[in-house]
Amino acid sequence: MTGLLGLATLLLVGKAAALSPDCVNGPLRNNTVCNTSATPLDRATALIDLFTIAEKINNTGSTSPGVPRLGLPPYQWWSEALHGVASSPGVNFSSSGNYSYATSFPQPILLGAAFDDALITAVATVVSTEARAFNNANRTGLDFWTPNINPWRDPRWGRGQETPGEDPYHLSSYVHALIDGLQGGYDPKYKRVVATCKHFAGYDMETWNGNFRYQWDAQISSQDLVEYYLPPFQSCARDSNVGAFMCSYNAFNGVPTCADEYLLQTVLREHWGWTNEQQWVVSDCDAVQNIFMPHDYASTREQAAADALNAGTDINCGTYYQNHLPAAFAQGLFNESTVTRSLVRQYSSLIRLGYFDPPEEQPYRALTWSDVDTAASQQLAYQAAVESIVLLKNDGTLPLSVKSNTSIALIGDWANATKQMQGNYFGVAPYLHSPLYAAQQLNVTVNYAQGIGGQGDPTTNNWLPVWDAADKSDIIIFAGGIDNSVESEGMDRVSINWSGAQLDMIGQLAQYGKPMVVLQMGGGQIDSSPIVSNPNISALLWGGYPGQDGGVAIMDILTGKKASAGRLPATQYPSEYIRQVPMTNMSLRPGPNNPGRTYKWYNGTAVFEFGSGMHYTNFSASINSTYNSKNFSISSLTSNCNESYMDRCTFQNFAVDVHNTGSVASDYVALGFLTGSFGPQPYPKKSLVNYQRLFNVKPGSSETATLNLTLGSLSRIDEMGNRVLYPGEYALMVDTTPLAMVNFTLSGQPAMLDKWPQPPPARTQNGTYYVSGFDGEQLLN
Repeated sequence: MTGLLGLATLLLVGKAAALSPDCVNGPLRNNTVCNTSATPLDRATALIDLFTIAEKINNTGSTSPGVPRLGLPPYQWWSEALHGVASSPGVNFSSSGNYSYATSFPQPILLGAAFDDALITAVATVVSTEARAFNNANRTGLDFWTPNINPWRDPRWGRGQETPGEDPYHLSSYVHALIDGLQGGYDPKYKRVVATCKHFAGYDMETWNGNFRYQWDAQISSQDLVEYYLPPFQSCARDSNVGAFMCSYNAFNGVPTCADEYLLQTVLREHWGWTNEQQWVVSDCDAVQNIFMPHDYASTREQAAADALNAGTDINCGTYYQNHLPAAFAQGLFNESTVTRSLVRQYSSLIRLGYFDPPEEQPYRALTWSDVDTAASQQLAYQAAVESIVLLKNDGTLPLSVKSNTSIALIGDWANATKQMQGNYFGVAPYLHSPLYAAQQLNVTVNYAQGIGGQGDPTTNNWLPVWDAADKSDIIIFAGGIDNSVESEGMDRVSINWSGAQLDMIGQLAQYGKPMVVLQMGGGQIDSSPIVSNPNISALLWGGYPGQDGGVAIMDILTGKKASAGRLPATQYPSEYIRQVPMTNMSLRPGPNNPGRTYKWYNGTAVFEFGSGMHYTNFSASINSTYNSKNFSISSLTSNCNESYMDRCTFQNFAVDVHNTGSVASDYVALGFLTGSFGPQPYPKKSLVNYQRLFNVKPGSSETATLNLTLGSLSRIDEMGNRVLYPGEYALMVDTTPLAMVNFTLSGQPAMLDKWPQPPPARTQNGTYYVSGFDGEQLLN
């Protein structure tokens, strides 16, 4: 075993070029892997059969050295593209000229506010097309570790900006549309790229009260798991055929997820049928190492590596597999067939990407630099920001009336934002148009003063220019909020307030008595109560991280060139929320020291609830009255269901007539919420079950939205995690207020739509690294 043990000192490639194997003249030319008429499984199996055990283990890391003797080049599995081709080990931007930038779209949290799945598919199509062009120039791989599809449970989470929001149905629909665009369909002959749904599962904390994501043990009931934490992942695996999953840093009920056979095998591969050979699981970076320390789950390093491999983690982001699997193999901790299975999954995936095929047979090999940052892509980045921005307060001042003699004071640390507008996991943008840039294009006088030095700057050293700018201006715009300095990977927020310095400056600016607009920027919602209640503040807009043309999109909405129609994808809680429940409490329903999580269960008064968003016009809505008070038999509904998964069977398609009763043409998002008395108590306040965005509804005219409800839409999750259709009283509501409602009844006996595989007994970690969370009572004292 000397050769195997020597693998601990690996010669690893760095930014591995995405070179393809030579199937014409190379050593593999006569192997089945180069036979395009064979199946991906047969081709990959033939290739891996040529590997020695040492070569197999040597290629289990995210930076794979390949097999030089076979002409198999190195491959970097780690590329990123959260909202555009992004800087990462597998992505190589040139310093200038061709391939020095890529289209930079808004962060997912803002894209989620558009509630426009067709937009998400279009954005993902551009991202993957540009990724392919980069790959053809050997500047990136073909596998992208996106999207982050964990629901945003707690407003403090530093990575919530990477997600589309807090609602599991919304995330499930969003990711279904996203994978279509990224992979080029749900089962194409050649995938455009491979998407990776992460982080599986229960991961939504970076660092809180001494708990770190690397050792956090999330204790989650089966009911909460199936109802809230897993639906987006089910959408990825069962309904969208995503190519890859990433297991997370945290443990789930005592077991680190990358070593959890229940999650990776029983749920993912067996229950959801995610069994194609070209589908693989990668660990979050060094999550395999974390199984040993700080989780203290495995007693040895070799056991940690073997546990992950045996559970179904095929690729280790890092070097722990390559370092410790040789000794684990020598100790008999895993079989060679297990590592062979993982390699077959990896390389059959590359086969589905055309990695071994002639360029002329592939639809994406012809893409070049001319397909990057096209005029259409630029317009889409702008449109995505416009559709997503949310108007939260308006006393009638917006849209602004600006003329050549108008003067605007533009103030705040976001006023001249550039890279701030991209959030995290970003690449090099072709341009970054700030609010200041956009204001300067209006042919008005712009008086700019940054003033605030950021959320962490309490000093007033730079404030004097602010008052001068306000004195000289007709209109005051303050652009502030939060950014990656306080919310990011590895850093949760310690406050959901605006900073004291910002509120002080905003309050002083409001005393000028001039039209005043506040731009709330950043991914996480912050308590805007003082702004909402101040009668001298005219308007409040949430702009998130709006991407390369974000400043122009914001200014076009402020001036009425575009009408606002975005909706909040997450609840804006009052500031005391973080003192009422610890981040370590994963429960959704209200209970001792927990006021409830998300709009479904929160029993307090939100500053702005999920789905909030104003328009420059007014809308009314109605639903066909034939549905009202109708009784549906559960046995009839289920007997007419021919889907392999009963929750996907159609219930009813509700036509919602939306009428613009105002004077401004505007988009409108029809949000369909279900409420009622059915299933286990307590009942959620309401649950989003479908949505549709209508475009450019003219004043005085009507458009029809169709809300498609399935049996799954009506179901509830019992304490065992089973999805059940219950008798009871139901109501479908349109919009948050609501604008329209229809009531109906389901009668008969409950019917199980999905029997959940029961987990092993929950365990808790006893390692010395674990720090238990304070309960709410301790927090308040």
